Amino acid sequence: MSEIKEKNNKTVVVGMSGGVDSSVTALLLKQQGYRVIGLFMKNWEEQDDRGQCTSAQDFDDVALTCAHIGIPFRSVNFVKEYREQVFAHFLEEYQAGYTPNPDILCNREIKFNVFFKKAMELGADYLATGHYCRTQNGQLLKGLDPQKDQSYFLNAIDGSVLSRVLFPIGDLQKQEVRAIAAKHGLPTHAKKDSTGICFIGERHFTSFLSQYIAAKPGPFKRLDGSIVGEHSGVAYYTLGQRRQLGLGGPGERWYVVSKDCEANIVYVERGDEHPALYCDELTANEVSWINGPPSVFPFKCQAKVRYRQADQACELELLEGGRLRVRFHQAQRAIAIRQSIAFYDGERCLGGGMIEAAGPSYFDMGKAVH
Repeated sequence: MSEIKEKNNKTVVVGMSGGVDSSVTALLLKQQGYRVIGLFMKNWEEQDDRGQCTSAQDFDDVALTCAHIGIPFRSVNFVKEYREQVFAHFLEEYQAGYTPNPDILCNREIKFNVFFKKAMELGADYLATGHYCRTQNGQLLKGLDPQKDQSYFLNAIDGSVLSRVLFPIGDLQKQEVRAIAAKHGLPTHAKKDSTGICFIGERHFTSFLSQYIAAKPGPFKRLDGSIVGEHSGVAYYTLGQRRQLGLGGPGERWYVVSKDCEANIVYVERGDEHPALYCDELTANEVSWINGPPSVFPFKCQAKVRYRQADQACELELLEGGRLRVRFHQAQRAIAIRQSIAFYDGERCLGGGMIEAAGPSYFDMGKAVH
């Protein structure tokens, strides 16, 4: 179970998004005897088709929920920090042809950094969020709901903050969270979960990205060099992608197997199990360890190269500059460069890094491929 902190006269600031998870987080802490303050974080400013700010509904839901629970709430604006520390990086990565994960960067730079510091400035003893994770003795553990565990997204946070962070719903299943919200009449009990990247919302991803990155059409090619279609721009595709390629006839399943950004080529092949989709090792840089690195390498552990992937047995070899070579016991499918890899020892998240290169691959064109 997650650690139970001393509640007497302790203040907890809850990061509230307007969703059911953070709403139940605040409710449970209030019931446990903490002094609770709701804090809404505004990270994005954009108007919808009706000229309304897209975060206005979330803010209203936070206000209604806090009033229902009987706790005060405040709002903070981190739009500038988010654009400079998360969104700018997001665009740079896509422009270079990579597929970044802004949620991990947001957790490291915003939620558990500037937002955490703001909570402490408000006199908080702890910060709490609605993540499906747990803590124990300053370590980060997986949430007990395997379908909702979010430790992958927290693999890059500074472990020193964990002693002052609470994850009250990490011991619960999602359906239990919904049931608690409904039982207590929380305004968000039936609200749909947010999906995808927060600043994109329910919009079409390619349409959103095209507002910032100019489309540069080029050829879809097979590995033998034959052209099978035209793509909209290498930035819009990621390794392993099947949907929205517009290739082949009914029943044909085409996948992105590589990209040559310099030549503006997206390589595709047919078949769910094409060998070009698989490799058994990678190198990672920008490595961070939540509670410090292993004392001895090579080091055996488990890893995920994407959210909700089952843990994969692997061995880590330390390279120059703190980089890692990760050798998997079984070949992995669609390892995307500049996505995150998270390392685990059973239930404990050890840390993570950015995927720098994947190989040996099925083919080698003599150029960097992503």
